[in-house]
Amino acid sequence: MGACVVKVALGLTFMITCTVVANLLMKLGAIARPEDRILRIVDWKTLAGLTSFGFAGLTYAWILAFLPLNVAQSYTAAQFVAVIFASAIVLSEPISMTQWVGISLIFAGIMIVGVGRGTII
Repeated sequence: MGACVVKVALGLTFMITCTVVANLLMKLGAIARPEDRILRIVDWKTLAGLTSFGFAGLTYAWILAFLPLNVAQSYTAAQFVAVIFASAIVLSEPISMTQWVGISLIFAGIMIVGVGRGTII
């Protein structure tokens, strides 16, 4: 594997991790103070989630320097799967059969895009 491929793979992993953390923090911030709807917006978890989305966005912008937009966007679809798994682990949210079908289709789509390029990354 070339150094550029490793950098892009690490970048994608970091971006997806930031997105997962951001989503979890936003959810935790949203349920932190159910009695006060305004303070949910400024809860530290919500603000940390927004910051994590910012890091994800900056990393994605960097990734776009190395990958075509359509390929980069296809790979970042893994974030949807990662958020489902993270919400099941951290928030004890169930994964329905429909979601498992969706996860399989997303995984298949990522693989098809990767193979179509002649590489997974």
